[in-house]
Amino acid sequence: MASFPADWGREQLASLQFVDRAEDLVLYGDVGCGKTHLAIAIGELACRRMIPAGFFTASSLVMRLRKAKHDNRLDTELKTIGKAELLIIDELGYLPGDIEGARLLFQVIADSYETRMCFVKLKWSV
Repeated sequence: MASFPADWGREQLASLQFVDRAEDLVLYGDVGCGKTHLAIAIGELACRRMIPAGFFTASSLVMRLRKAKHDNRLDTELKTIGKAELLIIDELGYLPGDIEGARLLFQVIADSYETRMCFVKLKWSV
């Protein structure tokens, strides 16, 4: 079950004001506590409010970026991903560590801060 800080809860989450303010939202917890379910609900709510949103698992995003780089179209792919005002990256903590994948993922994150995009990052607690 998801829990929130004392000064933050469902109303703040449902308002999606964190997207307007370009604030990060990090969901973390044990396996099976509902992080992905909550992230999907946030993404669906954003879409209903006409906020462009994208949802990727970290591994699928890295694979997509690797293919784009291999096909010499990485800039185009980054621009496509960058159209989302809310970018949800699921299973971030499960991504195997390799330098190229980390650099590609960092590029998406770095570009988002330059364009004021918001991220929901999911990972498990350690």
